[in-house]
Amino acid sequence: MEGHVDMGVLGENFDAGLIGRIRDDGYESRSGSDNFEGVSLSGEDDQDGGDDTPQRRKKYHRHTPNQIQELESFFKECPHPDEKQRLELSKRLGLETKQVKFWFQNRRTQMKTQLERHENLILRQENDKLRAENSMMKDAMSNPTCNSCGGPAIPGQISFEEHQLRIENARLKDELNRICALANKFLGRPLSPMALPPSNSALDLAIGRTNTNINANHNGIAGAPGGPSFPMGLDLGMMMGNNDQAQLERSMLIDLALSAMEEMIKMAQPETPLWIKSMDGGEKEILNLEEYARTFSPCIGPKPASYITEATRDTGVVIINSLSLVETLMDANRWTEMFPTMVARALTLDVISNGMGGTRNGALQVMDAEVQLLSPLVPVRQVRLLRLCKQHAEGFWAVVDVSIEIGRDLSNPHPFATCRRLPSGCIVQDMPNGYSKVTWVEHWQYDESVVHRLYRPVVSSGVGFGAYRWIATLQRQCEYLAIIMSSSIPNEDHSSLSLSQGGRRSMVKLAQRMSDSFYAGVCGSSGRRWDKLHVGSLGDDVKVMTKKNEDEPGEPPGIVLSAATSVWLPVSRRRLFDFLRNKRSEWDILSNGGSMLEVVHIAKGQENGNCVSLLRTDGVNGNGNESNMLILQDAWTDTWCSVVVYAPVDVESLNVVMSGGDSSYVALLPSGFAILPDAGPGSPRGGGGGGSLLTVGLQILVSSLPTGKLTVESVDTVNNLISCTLQRIKASISRINE
Repeated sequence: MEGHVDMGVLGENFDAGLIGRIRDDGYESRSGSDNFEGVSLSGEDDQDGGDDTPQRRKKYHRHTPNQIQELESFFKECPHPDEKQRLELSKRLGLETKQVKFWFQNRRTQMKTQLERHENLILRQENDKLRAENSMMKDAMSNPTCNSCGGPAIPGQISFEEHQLRIENARLKDELNRICALANKFLGRPLSPMALPPSNSALDLAIGRTNTNINANHNGIAGAPGGPSFPMGLDLGMMMGNNDQAQLERSMLIDLALSAMEEMIKMAQPETPLWIKSMDGGEKEILNLEEYARTFSPCIGPKPASYITEATRDTGVVIINSLSLVETLMDANRWTEMFPTMVARALTLDVISNGMGGTRNGALQVMDAEVQLLSPLVPVRQVRLLRLCKQHAEGFWAVVDVSIEIGRDLSNPHPFATCRRLPSGCIVQDMPNGYSKVTWVEHWQYDESVVHRLYRPVVSSGVGFGAYRWIATLQRQCEYLAIIMSSSIPNEDHSSLSLSQGGRRSMVKLAQRMSDSFYAGVCGSSGRRWDKLHVGSLGDDVKVMTKKNEDEPGEPPGIVLSAATSVWLPVSRRRLFDFLRNKRSEWDILSNGGSMLEVVHIAKGQENGNCVSLLRTDGVNGNGNESNMLILQDAWTDTWCSVVVYAPVDVESLNVVMSGGDSSYVALLPSGFAILPDAGPGSPRGGGGGGSLLTVGLQILVSSLPTGKLTVESVDTVNNLISCTLQRIKASISRINE
């Protein structure tokens, strides 16, 4: 095993090509020619011709301190330079390429020798320990005593406790041998149980190199004093079970997780043949399926015949450090809160490992998740995930997901039969000032027939579930959290009402709950108790659901009806977002044609339009009476999606919230819009990508009594509301485009 690389010195530019050469058992040589035997310390080739004539004394070349410093600096980043890199180094340092090559060989040999010395030291310590134990056992056997009476024991007599201890010892030895056999598979070399380093916790399977202090002369080498350490182990203490079948399944999960981590990291590398540029000349990348099939063996079996592949990757900078982001991803509730428009529901089913040393390094868990697209025409993706988190260096983490089917009851229909998640996840690297650079990889296989034809181009291009959406959502949410967690939330000067800090926070929290309820009403997550209705008078493009609320905080009591549909409109996403946010009188039936005044404006980000607003109708209503109706509105937009959600609010309840009171008891019935681009040339009209996909969702209270009945008239009412709203929007859009 050769030396580690200092990942902490990568700086702002993520050299993922380097990550591809990191293996859990160290670096491996690029070719069989990089042997350590016969390496010349002088950098000169041996000139003997094979005869017995005396050889001329070699001339040793001593490198200058500047040359050594440059070589050491390059060695930290790339212990195995290729021929082109060696040539560049030789030109820059005034050395021959052979001298550069031999220097790197000698340096790797030195690192290997130091590691072997350390392993030998561990073996010697373990050997001394066994010798001492053996001596104590011999002394005890020479003078056996009875545990009950303290007198001399009869030779050959074994107490019941000792018999049980021997059985337990044999079981533990067998368990340890199985773990070592599993470790051998990933280390690539035989590992003796005697060579395992002592640990204060339960068994630590060193999938990579465990923390060691190696006497190295260069600062920054992994394991050297003052240098970064590589805690790559996976704590298996929680995996020990009495059930052999459960033990086998968990071993299979470990194998699957490690294979998925290796695959995801390779797919995240830039300048890899796994990705090719799209034919339209843009920046979009397409997975090279032939190269992928040659590079990886299937982690979870071959692709079903009816499935198609969707694969994307993207990179972005976010306002969050690596530790906070890793903690968010490994906590089901925080993961859902960070990606509210994408993760409908998440639940941790089993924690195989909590990590090592109080960190998430080596954390492994099984999760159920529902991933959604804000449209009733795209089913929620239900998956059972295995999630692994590993730290590859200080401030450098990787989190990977992969679908699992271990332990599934084959006699029942598989609930996740429409999709599966191949190795996907993110690589997070710390940057200055609390920022992180995130490289995201999304790889799905799914049944396209369950997706409405209107959304098939959006889903297959990755706009719906791809890496672009995850990165854009993460950037927007981190910016939003940075604002609401600051000492003050910006309040625009044009607002007629001035709120306290607590009042603004309560308003933002209320708006977030309103938007979450809207997302659930559009997509129908299983966690929100919505029951789907099949009404013959409605088309297939309209999704109607209902639920019954009984004394639940934040929910109006009674029968609630939700209806949603999606349409294509010949207008850009940004123009449609601005129209819906600023021109309510042209499409909102509740406004009765009157204009709306913004009395509260709370910014949620730098993007214009990302805000929480409190709106009041201006003037009189259709009956000539002054209207005091208030509407809470939550609006945001990012690179790939825009949302406008609104709900009428009770004035008395809202006064409590605006004064900083609890917002969880304010009942809301949200309605709103979600807008996606139409995926360019793949749009339904075959246009140039100038259109948008608009989702409209409405919720109404059918009956305030829990014993109330749902009637056909109620369904027709909500359907007419959607139809009328869409007609108004289309009419206004037509005037805009003229």
